[in-house]
Amino acid sequence: MQKISKDMIISDLVQIDQNIIPILMREGMHCIGCQAESLEEAALVHGLDPDVLVARLNNFLGAE
Repeated sequence: MQKISKDMIISDLVQIDQNIIPILMREGMHCIGCQAESLEEAALVHGLDPDVLVARLNNFLGAE
């Protein structure tokens, strides 16, 4: 399983596993236009800690 990093582009994350979409939405990232941004950029725009978000996504994927 591929490990998520905060420099990955949102659209690439969705290609890894589309079930990431509901996780991002629960975190407050409802913007589909964010898909061209890195996970870190999008997290910061939405007032989220990118490191916490990366940990949650890797935990979901079992890639810790």
